[in-house]
Amino acid sequence: MFVYFFAVLSASILLTALIRQYALRRNVLDIPNQRSSHVTPTPRGGGLAIVIAFYLAVAAMFLGSQIDVVTLVILLAAMPVAVIGFLDDHTPIRARWRFLVHFLAALSALLLLQGFPTLIVGAFQFDLGTMGYLIGTLFLVWWLNLFNFMDGTDGIAASEAVFVSGSLAFFFYQSDAQLAQISVCLLAASAGFMVWNWPPAKIFMGDVGSGFLGLLLGVLVLMAAWHQPGMLYVGMVLFGAFFVDSTYTLLYRISTGQRWYQAHCSHAYQNAAKRYGHLTVLVAVWLINLFWLLPIAILIFYYPVYSLLGLSIAYCPLIVLAYRFKAGSMMLTQ
Repeated sequence: MFVYFFAVLSASILLTALIRQYALRRNVLDIPNQRSSHVTPTPRGGGLAIVIAFYLAVAAMFLGSQIDVVTLVILLAAMPVAVIGFLDDHTPIRARWRFLVHFLAALSALLLLQGFPTLIVGAFQFDLGTMGYLIGTLFLVWWLNLFNFMDGTDGIAASEAVFVSGSLAFFFYQSDAQLAQISVCLLAASAGFMVWNWPPAKIFMGDVGSGFLGLLLGVLVLMAAWHQPGMLYVGMVLFGAFFVDSTYTLLYRISTGQRWYQAHCSHAYQNAAKRYGHLTVLVAVWLINLFWLLPIAILIFYYPVYSLLGLSIAYCPLIVLAYRFKAGSMMLTQ
C-alpha cells in the first residue's frame, strides 16, 4: 500500500507541474472578477493530474487482480464528469449539459451499486428500494456540485479530498482492504496536487478535478455503506464543513430571492477568507475536520445506533459558523 501511495503521490506532483506549464502556454487561466476570491490570473485545470494519477493506480491494481471488474466499472463512472469538467475548463459549457452528464454518471454508479444502502434511523433500518435509486442519484449529484461550489479558495478542495479519503482509508482498513487501497490512492493523488495548490496557489483544480472528486468520494461512501450502514453518516460527518456551508448558502440565496444558480463568492469560507486570508481559513478547516468532525465520525463508526444524533451534533456548530460568516450574503470586509 505504501508503494502505491508514494508512486501516485510522485505522479500527481509531476503531472500537476506539466499541466501547469500546459495551462500557461494555452492561456487556460482563471481571470479574477467580482465573484473571485483571488486577485492574480492563475492556471486552472490542475485537477486533471488527480484524475490521471488515480486511474493509473486503479489500472495497476486491476491488472494485479487487486480489484474486481465491478469495482473498476463503478470507479470509472466518475470519468465522464472529469471529461465534461476538462472541456468546461477550456470552453464554458451550458449548465444543462453539465448537469445531464452529472446526473447520468451518478445514476450509472447507483445502478452498478444496485441502489442506495440501508438507511439507519436510531435502532431502525430502512430499505429504500426503488426510491433509493432516485434519492441516491440526487444525493451524488448534490455531493458532486457542492464540492465544486467549495473549490473557491487556495487549497481548500484539495485539503478536503485529502482529509476525507484519508479518513475513509482508516475506516476501510478495518473492514475492506480493497476500498482502503483505493482511498489511499485517491489520498495520494489529491496530496500531490495540493503541493501546488497550497496558499498561495500556483494552479487551481478546475471543474475537471472538483466534480470528479465530489462524485468519486460520494461513491466511495455509498460503497462503504453497503458493508456497514453507519458509514453513510460517517461520510456525511467527514464532509460536514463542505455540506453545511454549501447547503446553507444555497438555501439562503433561494430564500432571499437571489439568482441562486449564478456564480458567486458568498460562501462562509469565502467571506472568512476576505477577512482573514486563505491560509488562515484553510488551517481553521483542517482544525475543524481533525478535532471536531473526525472524532464524531469515529464514534458513529463504532456505535452506528447513534448515527443521526452524532450527525446533528457535528453540524450544529457548523451552522452557527455559516450564520456568523453570513453565508449567502457578500461580505466586503477585507
